[in-house]
Amino acid sequence: MALTTNTALAQLQPSGIRRITAFAKQTPGCILLTLGEPDGNTADVVKEEVAKSLAANETHYPPNNGTVELRRAIAAHMEKRNLAYGEDEIIVTCGATEALFAALSSILNPGDEVLVPTPAFGLYESIISVNRATFVPVDTRPTKFQLTLGQLEAAATDRTKAIVLTSPNNPTGCVLDPRSLDAVAKFAKAHDVFVICDDVYTSLVYEGVYKSDEGVHLGFASCYGELRDRIIVCDSFSKPYAMTGWRLGWVAADAPISAQIAKMHQYMVSSVPSFVQRAAIRALKEDVAPAREVYRGRRDYVLARLREIGFDVVEPDGAFYVFPSIEKFGMSSDEFCTRLIAEKGVALVPGSCFAAEGFVRLSYCCSMENLEEGLNRLAAFVQTLEQRFV
Repeated sequence: MALTTNTALAQLQPSGIRRITAFAKQTPGCILLTLGEPDGNTADVVKEEVAKSLAANETHYPPNNGTVELRRAIAAHMEKRNLAYGEDEIIVTCGATEALFAALSSILNPGDEVLVPTPAFGLYESIISVNRATFVPVDTRPTKFQLTLGQLEAAATDRTKAIVLTSPNNPTGCVLDPRSLDAVAKFAKAHDVFVICDDVYTSLVYEGVYKSDEGVHLGFASCYGELRDRIIVCDSFSKPYAMTGWRLGWVAADAPISAQIAKMHQYMVSSVPSFVQRAAIRALKEDVAPAREVYRGRRDYVLARLREIGFDVVEPDGAFYVFPSIEKFGMSSDEFCTRLIAEKGVALVPGSCFAAEGFVRLSYCCSMENLEEGLNRLAAFVQTLEQRFV
């Protein structure tokens, strides 16, 4: 037999975000507005818990799904968003990436189709493809990044198995409005499909229609509890707590589904490291409001500058991204971003990385100094492009 590899991997490409970032890093003095990584550090009180765990010799195998204490803390955290999951329905994962991989791998069979509203994070298509299912984009550009029932119905077939929701969205930062959420609920009921809620940015919502009594944003899973049997929630410590390198997240689902996801998790990674789980419990006690307000201020600054420069942009209500249109410049997003790096030394991410040509993503989870200088350079670049039409 020939020495072949998994044929599903042949169609996968390395991350476009990482590719453009690597190119930018080769350019001396280039300002990176590419990665969605908080510029702050993990709180000291969280880091101190790791030392305590190591001193207590918490270096042995933990329970596969995470310690009872951590799963209870996550359940209490989710309850603040009107999400009622028991500790046995929660699995602690190696970030939201593993949560999404385990969740989708647990429900997909070859030939299944998954609807993904685009623009969308490229990870979804990769996971779906590896499982020999079909990625079906639902283009939300014509509706300013919102969803309609008509869009979903037009994309559906008898093979539709699930829909992936990300709100706030990466790369747009937009939050799905009540009509969008209601469209998804009606579709999920009518077609008996799973709804995968990628909630990694839920704690970073500036303005939201649905809020709990404590002022916490409520997403799809919080508002449509009657669909609990088909909702899978994936979340992470990375974005709200500046813990990207910790690789900690979780997935929660109705007991019969979570039991299947637990099998996938067990055989993929066994468990997350034992000595970081106390720290995760402590992180959930941290107030993310100060960080959220910092991002809000940066969002307002970036929007004002982009509009001043002449970009058409939909205002984001969460996360830390903006997604301006570059269609008027008559070039692909890859060409725009490559030239911007080479000519002005500032890096954005092409919309092509998110199945949304004609746009670029700017991440503002960086210092104001870099934002100001990066936008000055972007303005100068746009000025050179506009001179072609004079």
